[in-house]
Amino acid sequence: MERSLELQNTVKEALNALYHHPDDAFRMQADRWLQDFQRTIDAWQVADNLLHDATSNLETLIFCSQTLRSKVQRDIEELPSEAVRALQDSLNILLKKFHKGPPKVRTQISIAVAALAVHVPAEDWRGGGIVSWLRDEMNSHPEYVPGFLELLTVLPEEVFNYKIAARPERRRQFEKELTAQMEVALNILTACLQINELKEQVLEAFASWLRLKHKIPGPVLASHPLMLTALSSLHSEILSEASVNVISELIHYSAAGSSGGAAVNMPLIQVIVPQIMSLKAQLSDSSKDEEDVKAIARLFADMGDSYVELIANGSEESMLIVRALLDVASHPEYDIASMTFNFWHSLQVILTKRDSYISFGNEASAEAERNRRLQVFCPAYESLVSLVSSRVQYPEDYQDLSLEDLKEFKHSRYAVADVLIDAASVLGGDATLKILYMKLVEGVAYCGNEHSNWRLAEAALFCIRAISNYVSVMEAEVMPQVMVLLPRLPQQPQLLQTVCLTIGAYSKWLDAASSDPSILASVLGILTSGMGTSEDSAAAAALAFKYICDDCRKKLCGYLDGLYNVYRTAVNGEGSLKVSAEDALHLVEALCVVITELPQDDAKKALEMLCLPVVTPLQDIINQGPEILQKKHARDLTVHIDRLAYIFRYVNHPEAVADAIQRLWPIFKTIFDVRAWDMRTMESVCRACKYAVRTSKRFMGITIGAMLEEIQALYQQHQQPCFLYLSSEVIKIFGSDPSCAIYLHNLIEALFNRTVCLLTSIEEFTSRPDVADDCFLLASRCIRYCPQLFIPSSIFPSLVDCAMIGITVQHREASNSILTFLSDIFDLSKSIKREEFTSMRDSVIIPRGARITKILIASLTGALPSSRLETVTYALLSLTRAYRVQALEWAKECVSMIPLTAVAEVERSRFLQAMSDAASGADVNSLMVPVEELSDVCRRNRTVQEIVQGALNPRELNTVTVS
Repeated sequence: MERSLELQNTVKEALNALYHHPDDAFRMQADRWLQDFQRTIDAWQVADNLLHDATSNLETLIFCSQTLRSKVQRDIEELPSEAVRALQDSLNILLKKFHKGPPKVRTQISIAVAALAVHVPAEDWRGGGIVSWLRDEMNSHPEYVPGFLELLTVLPEEVFNYKIAARPERRRQFEKELTAQMEVALNILTACLQINELKEQVLEAFASWLRLKHKIPGPVLASHPLMLTALSSLHSEILSEASVNVISELIHYSAAGSSGGAAVNMPLIQVIVPQIMSLKAQLSDSSKDEEDVKAIARLFADMGDSYVELIANGSEESMLIVRALLDVASHPEYDIASMTFNFWHSLQVILTKRDSYISFGNEASAEAERNRRLQVFCPAYESLVSLVSSRVQYPEDYQDLSLEDLKEFKHSRYAVADVLIDAASVLGGDATLKILYMKLVEGVAYCGNEHSNWRLAEAALFCIRAISNYVSVMEAEVMPQVMVLLPRLPQQPQLLQTVCLTIGAYSKWLDAASSDPSILASVLGILTSGMGTSEDSAAAAALAFKYICDDCRKKLCGYLDGLYNVYRTAVNGEGSLKVSAEDALHLVEALCVVITELPQDDAKKALEMLCLPVVTPLQDIINQGPEILQKKHARDLTVHIDRLAYIFRYVNHPEAVADAIQRLWPIFKTIFDVRAWDMRTMESVCRACKYAVRTSKRFMGITIGAMLEEIQALYQQHQQPCFLYLSSEVIKIFGSDPSCAIYLHNLIEALFNRTVCLLTSIEEFTSRPDVADDCFLLASRCIRYCPQLFIPSSIFPSLVDCAMIGITVQHREASNSILTFLSDIFDLSKSIKREEFTSMRDSVIIPRGARITKILIASLTGALPSSRLETVTYALLSLTRAYRVQALEWAKECVSMIPLTAVAEVERSRFLQAMSDAASGADVNSLMVPVEELSDVCRRNRTVQEIVQGALNPRELNTVTVS
């Protein structure tokens, strides 16, 4: 008792310090102490006492109610059964004590009682379950009804609250208990309607119960007093948020498959729809409060989203709803108009996809119905294009917008672009283009009046760009006129940026449709101008340049000198071009794809020209000697090396690239030798080498040998992860080549031997996750591309031991690479049909099988985050498929170590049954649920997780000695 009083005082002092102490350090210290206190077993009694204490201030009450709520949710298993009964009584008293507030405290107590109901079976609530108990309490104590109503509201919400550490079986049972008492709950709420001031609270509770989607027959709901009250409230002077929530839930409910869908719930739909339609006039009523208009618009949007399949039939009634949704889309407030965007997308999908017409029997009937519907809905989508295209216009004060507002504006433009794509899918791109072209003509005329009026033309071009993939490449009526208008537009930076992006978007049209070479010359001139205007327009122009060169490459072979001049100027940073180093890579790629179209000899010469402005500055740095090269900032080198990487990647002439890398190898070797300590430079060089290997393949000749010797030697000293990553690429291309076997065998042995010496503990994995990641990616590649070198090698067992040490590393990529490597080993017999490899693998895995299984089950049950569950599960099930009965024994032995207080017998059995099904060849996806449930059970709270991890002790397993 004395200790409890002392703790109560300490809690009060800590809260006082947290909220009122002037020193930040004191406040942080108090916060830490209070968080630690909440995890203790004493927190139960102290929080309960202070909530019952009449002298506790508001800060204390809020903290203690939150503490009690979180303890009930997470730590109920700390209490013996008699203490749970006492807690039940205490929470009931507190619910009554705080029935008039403070609201924050009452809400926390209500959630605590609801969480307790999830844990405690129905018979412990006087035999009839929590809802019946609540009905009896409300009948006995009518004065406390408002407090009990809040509990009734939160109860169904707790079914889906995974903060509650309930076992999956109990959670399912609780949902059944609640749905079985749905009628009792609705009767309580109907009775509470008599109290006028509780109407809004009653409707909120009704909405909450509807979210359970339990099958209440549509006709019952259609005439239910709660439903009729919600509908009548829609027409009250002050629109109740609660009534909107109820109608919104009823709309979702009536269309949900779990409640039988629209066909079964038609009586309910026939009551709801006319009531919502009668609100249409209020959408444009300027006297209405904006929040009310938003609420009404939400009902129309919900109706459209939920009944879209009914609307898609194009009946008279459907078109009334569509016209109402067009009214919402025309609202000046973007937040309101955009509520309909999802509907237009869903409707488009139904109208255009073939599956929607299967029920119409033969192909001719289906096509006739499809055409009929498209004809019915075309006028609506034409109106939609006109409505939404004006929403992308830059605001007049765009230069004064905050970063956040600018981001929001751009987000809204992308959303409108998606709607335009939906419209183009229904109308056809060419028809949509005609509508938008009229907007562009209007915008161009506006620009002519005054150069500052560029915003209308920019908006029209943005929309034309958005639908580019839907416009026919043979379109000959509008696009030529668009291209003629572009050079006449003012060189305003935002407008020029959009012009450049639009040119890039229509690159395929330019290739197919422009027999007139002047159009191509004209757009290239605009792009060059864009590169010199602003950073943003330069970025857009460089990107467009890439698309034009990619799609018009054959036509552009004759323009190579002009293209090369633009490229050289940008790469050398000469003149007035504002192209950044990153955007210059688009120009490199652009020239590369054009060069790819040239004959072999011409391509070799062009490639030399392409490399020249990139290699010259690198050679200049190297000529200054090793000391200067050593001290150079990485960026001074990587900006050039990255360009070479792009050249090797995109010039698809293997022999020409092989010649280039052989000629340039002395430069690469010097950089390797002098800068091997520098990760950024090494990553850049390895990336360039990777693309050279990928493009040149067998033409690499002697250069590949020199490259492998270089990285093999340097890895011993510098352990750069990118050396492993480059080796992966080499293995992929040369792994099966017998002439490379000795090189590759030596490479594998050298790299892996060094790596397993580095990664000898979980701490080493944690401090070198990139090395671990690339090491096991390389190991997986070896299994796939050169098993004949890898599996018989002396390094294979050591690498398996190394993997076992690192499985539970918290770094996501490293952990995934290790788990994938193990899965590849277990799946070996699926990918490689040679018996001797499988027996070699078994001689390594079987002696370690029990330990691997234990680490994988420990990872499932808490040693790794739950986001890795799928990868861990796949590895475990692959192991089980490979070793069947043996693997089941390993799993049984492992699961039996977990105490029954943490995992019940039924939960073990379900998990082991999934393992058994896997051993029999069942599909992995069908086994995920029992595995996830074991994971949930073992992670349900900190105490259980510690018990499980203590029993399985993966840390001890991680200290396995590498063989």
